[in-house]
Amino acid sequence: MSTYATKLSLSDFLREPLIRSIINTLKLPKGSTGVDIGCGIGSNTLLLAEAVGKSGSIVGIDLCEDLLKYAQKRAVICPQVVFRKSDMNAILSADNAFDWAWSMDCVGYSPGDAVHLLKEIARVVKPGGTIFILAWSSQQLLPGHPQLEARLNATSTGIAPFTNGQPPETHFLRAQGWFKRAGIKEYITQTFVGNIQAPLNEEKRNALISLFEMRWGTPISELSKNDYMEFQRLCHPNSPDFILNCPDYYGFFTYTMFHGKVAE
Repeated sequence: MSTYATKLSLSDFLREPLIRSIINTLKLPKGSTGVDIGCGIGSNTLLLAEAVGKSGSIVGIDLCEDLLKYAQKRAVICPQVVFRKSDMNAILSADNAFDWAWSMDCVGYSPGDAVHLLKEIARVVKPGGTIFILAWSSQQLLPGHPQLEARLNATSTGIAPFTNGQPPETHFLRAQGWFKRAGIKEYITQTFVGNIQAPLNEEKRNALISLFEMRWGTPISELSKNDYMEFQRLCHPNSPDFILNCPDYYGFFTYTMFHGKVAE
């Protein structure tokens, strides 16, 4: 399994309860058909399959073969799920093929025009069907160190996929505008919070370490020497001051979801 797939798998321990609760709010019809766009290692695809039941079906698509290989191994336990390699800008499915579409940490993260992508997603969803897009939208993972965390979030990894000089309307939290320009109706926005608090078992610690690495990487070139040393002191598991050893540790992260109806 690739390094990135491993990090995703580890971080699932924290994210899965929140994503499961989000999916429960969708009230997906039993027996319905859906597509998970940018499915990655398939974690959300399997949760969506649970929601629609054995009479439903889900297609997960991604371009990364390493992630799909991992996802396909997991699909053995869920026969109503199929994973395919496909470019989301040109989805390998017929028009009106699905009752709904889901995409997490993908639309707005990947290269290309988000409005064009939403139009392509709408093409494969039946008229009146729903499109759901979600993305990680904030976090506080270094309690007691908000200034350092703010500077980490301003690094190229921390603000990815948004970059300096990018037009404001391309930021994920402006997605209502994308829906409007794509002709998607009745759009709604919601934000959901995942909480993390001590005591932290091994699974939670490993998940948080994985999140630190995915959010901030190794930002040595973008921080002052003092900030980088503080980052190492707080975020390196072998440090005696590792923040996850704090007995009153608390953190949170949020996912924001936009959803709307394909025009009839």
